[in-house]
Amino acid sequence: MAIFDPVLIPLADHLENPGDSYPLAGIVDAASYTVGDKEFALPHGVSYDVVLTNTGDGVLVTGIVRAEALGVCDLCLDPAHLDIASEIEEYYLFDEPEDPEAFEDGFEVIGPERTLDLAEAISDAVVLDTPFVVLCKPDCAGLCPVCGCNLNRESCDCADRAAEERAKSDANPFAALKDLKFDE
Repeated sequence: MAIFDPVLIPLADHLENPGDSYPLAGIVDAASYTVGDKEFALPHGVSYDVVLTNTGDGVLVTGIVRAEALGVCDLCLDPAHLDIASEIEEYYLFDEPEDPEAFEDGFEVIGPERTLDLAEAISDAVVLDTPFVVLCKPDCAGLCPVCGCNLNRESCDCADRAAEERAKSDANPFAALKDLKFDE
């Protein structure tokens, strides 16, 4: 499912013969996109640089999609900057195939108006290059689970104190061992 508005490419005067290719570049003017429950801003939209090639029975679209996305770090909730750079490869057929099972990666049929919509292919490329865990930096320390301070900016001793209290507590499964005496 496309997360961007249609990116319609008319083929009327292009790709008339097998082997013909048509380079194309542009920008999808999108303000944001959502993956799961995460929202990402796109301050400069999504740029694409593709080549459309007539293969005889269809059009092969190959190229690259690039974007700068802004989200929220999953660990510390600070802004996170992501560089999206993903490859695109999509196949569009001129006619419905006799054996649809032969196209295991799927296909789309170009309608009689000879127009391609690249929105779904661009959307797929952007989503696939969006990380599952968004981090502001690779070594993000996150938030303290006790006091909530951002451990990237300041430190606290909550984790040390909690570990000491847990070790001294009778609720610790190893608490019975603390009074164990070793004979020499």
